[in-house]
Formats: sequence, C-alpha cells, structure tokens
Amino acid sequence: MITSTSNQQMKDLAALLKKSKERKVNKAFVVEGTKMVAEAPKNWLRKVYVSEGYEKNPENQTLLKAFSKDASTYGFAMETVSDSVFKSVSDTQTPQGIMAVVAMPEYSMEQLVQGDKTHLLILESIQDPGNLGTMLRTGEGAGITGVIMNKTTVDLFNPKTIRSTMGSIYRMPFYVTEDLSGTLEDLKAQGVALYAAHLKGENSYDEEDYTKACGFLIGNEGNGLSEKIANQADTYIKIPMEGQVESLNAAISATLLMYEANRQRRRQ
Repeated sequence: MITSTSNQQMKDLAALLKKSKERKVNKAFVVEGTKMVAEAPKNWLRKVYVSEGYEKNPENQTLLKAFSKDASTYGFAMETVSDSVFKSVSDTQTPQGIMAVVAMPEYSMEQLVQGDKTHLLILESIQDPGNLGTMLRTGEGAGITGVIMNKTTVDLFNPKTIRSTMGSIYRMPFYVTEDLSGTLEDLKAQGVALYAAHLKGENSYDEEDYTKACGFLIGNEGNGLSEKIANQADTYIKIPMEGQVESLNAAISATLLMYEANRQRRRQ
C-alpha cells in the first residue's frame, strides 16, 4: 500500500493531473470516479489506483475483482493507496476512491471525415474546460463524426474537461490541428460545407440544409471566431435571440447547431 505523498508514483500521478506538458510527454491522462474508470477501454488502462476505504467497501468488490482479472489480461497494474494520500492527490473535493492512468487516444482526420455522413464540430480557441467537455458529450449525443480544435483550445485532457465529457472522451474522435485555416481548406476541398454562427448571418440556423457533409465553427467564449476563420465559412447563420440577450454560451450554441443537423438527418 502507498502511504506517502513522497512516493514517486504519487508524484507522477499529481503531475499528470496538474500539468498539460506532463500529459503530452507521457501520452497519458487521469480519470477519477467509478463510472469513468469502469468505462475506460481496458486496453487503454495503464494503472488503476484505489483508496484503502474503497477497497474495503463490500459494494465495490465485484468491480475490483473484474479489474483484477482484466489487469492480468490487458497488462495494467493495480495499486492500493491510503485514504489520506489518495485525497491529497485527487483533483476532486470529495474523491470516490478510484482513479486510473489512461493512454491518450489518437485519431487521424480521415477517421473524422466520412463522406456525406460527415458532421463536425470545429472549435477555435475555446478556453473553458467545462465547455469543451460538454461539447464532446453533446456531440456524441448528436451523432457527430468528430471534433476538430486548434492548438490554442484548452487541453482536452484537463481533469475538468475529462469530468465534463462524462465518458464521451472514450468514444468521440477528435483532432487537434496546428493550422486550423489549412484544415478548413482541406475540408472544403472534400466537399464539407462550413457554417458559422455569426452576427452577419441572414438565415436562421434552422433554415439551412445540413443533411450532407457539414461542419459548424464555434469560436472563443469572449471573442467569438477570428475574422480569418469566420471568413472561411461557406455560410453565416444566426441563432435568433429574444429579450436583451446578445449571444449564447459557446457550448449551448454548439448544441443547437449539432442537434438541428441531427434532427434533419433523422427525418431523411
């Protein structure tokens, strides 16, 4: 049992939780809680840590036995940690008592672009981890084929982002591009129509046809899309506002657009 925060494994775990650079170097991230650990693809798991209290709880025995069996099959390790050390390392206020180091998935653009079925969410410099995680979760629900983001978007593997995905991080293909403008040109060359929610939009978002390959551009929470990226959209669309509201939260805007495309495609 690990009983000290000075233990090298605990230092490494804390670094993965706190530092984006460490996650990138190790190509790994940390998930916490029974649901997130249980849903992780077993071949992605590198190590599972359980608190002493979690291990002793009768309600967790079935899950822990399954993990012990999977550990030998898939080659990951399990380690018990004292309750106090576990709590000191955890990124949550009330730790559930189980966390895991998980290998980062990687996807190619080819996996996101699927002919006429292509339905993309394209993000420019999103900064709020909760927004990004919510977009992935909602995107899975809306049936999109993937999320593209530029390198100045908040780290997808930030613990807050991971929690907000509610497991969608395991299932939603994504691609981080070094050159968003170039990526948009490539998409257009492949027949993907690009739509940007914009103040200059003439048609309401629900008046366009999204039944063919399409992508929705969503910009930074405070500044929206940059002029350069917005100008690469094929069409500006607007989300009608009542009252004195000027705009919606970025994740809410993305949700409206993705689900409108989903609605149209379900009616084909």
